[in-house]
Amino acid sequence: MILALLQIAAVAIVAISLVRSRARFRRRNAQSWESLVARLQPGWSGRDLSDHFLGSEGLSASPEETWELMRGARGLWAMYHNAGVMLEMAYYAARNSISSDLELLASLRSDAIQIRVGALTALAQFALNKASDSVRFNAFQVASQYTGMAARMTRLLQENASVLVPDFVAAM
Repeated sequence: MILALLQIAAVAIVAISLVRSRARFRRRNAQSWESLVARLQPGWSGRDLSDHFLGSEGLSASPEETWELMRGARGLWAMYHNAGVMLEMAYYAARNSISSDLELLASLRSDAIQIRVGALTALAQFALNKASDSVRFNAFQVASQYTGMAARMTRLLQENASVLVPDFVAAM
């Protein structure tokens, strides 16, 4: 009797999970570019970190300056959030055939995941050690990846959907 109930419960959990996943995929596929851009977190920008933000990769600031310019954990959280949105933008580009450069899209998806993992790691270190040198260095690495990803996303949009660039640049 108990075994039958456990089997029914397991099947019900799997069925509910599949229905929720399908609904989430439908919502994701129904998103417009404008709704994605609107989800980029305002109030923090990587413009202060690089002289060529959105134009080329690389930072102009040291790890200590980067930590101050990004306002510490607030900037890490914004990069975490925005990397997730840019991940969805890369999926949007792939779904809507904005680019035939599948390697670039795969690179953008990989970058977004690395940024999110790096930001969470740095935030966890910050919670334990406050602003130690290792936290600042990890934040610097995340910021470097973030500015690189933002520059590649801008380049992708310029090459394939230039009408989308102004909204993206304004949001970043």
